[in-house]
Amino acid sequence: MNKILKYILFIWLAAVICFAIIMPIPAIGNMGERARILFFHVPTAWVSTVAFVMALVYGAMYIKKRDIIYDYKASSSAALGLVFALLATVTGAIWAKFEWGAFWNWDPRQTSIFVLILIYGAYFALRSAIESEEQRAKLSSVYSILAGITVPFFIFVFPRIVESLHPDPIVNSSGRVKMNGNMLIIFLSSLAGFTALYAWMLNLRIRIAKLNLREK
Repeated sequence: MNKILKYILFIWLAAVICFAIIMPIPAIGNMGERARILFFHVPTAWVSTVAFVMALVYGAMYIKKRDIIYDYKASSSAALGLVFALLATVTGAIWAKFEWGAFWNWDPRQTSIFVLILIYGAYFALRSAIESEEQRAKLSSVYSILAGITVPFFIFVFPRIVESLHPDPIVNSSGRVKMNGNMLIIFLSSLAGFTALYAWMLNLRIRIAKLNLREK
């Protein structure tokens, strides 16, 4: 069953990528063909947010139940969140190069995701500095909870209280990207596909962690 789901996910994402590249899209503000980056940038940013929040949830579960598997779940989700945050940063930087003339402009959204990358980079630095598994799990869980609390602020609040060049406020007067039906289908399919990819990768990492625990 897992193999079937894996193949379905692969086909789904392959189809999303193909349609995202070849399907005609409407003119959105002054973005033109560059609007295609939305099919990849937004889903990766979304998944990084989900992953960081789930790391908070698993950290809280460890504090409550003291089951080491929740520590592995928290660290695995945080690791995936960091990977997707880096992908969101790279895709955003590519768009910024074409739109603003430079890969990095310290725009509020660029700044906020950069701070989150530093926060979760420090999380893994903390984990690597503690040898005791139990102590590492305790401190990491507390850190993941505190770090997770900052995620909504840096993703949703900070970019909206500071003047930004990000497309959200400049594409149109309503502050939203207006998509036609086909573009919306591709976008939502990409969002679902990348979310499923995160879930599959997290499940895979957890299965590996459980195997390692059995061998101890």
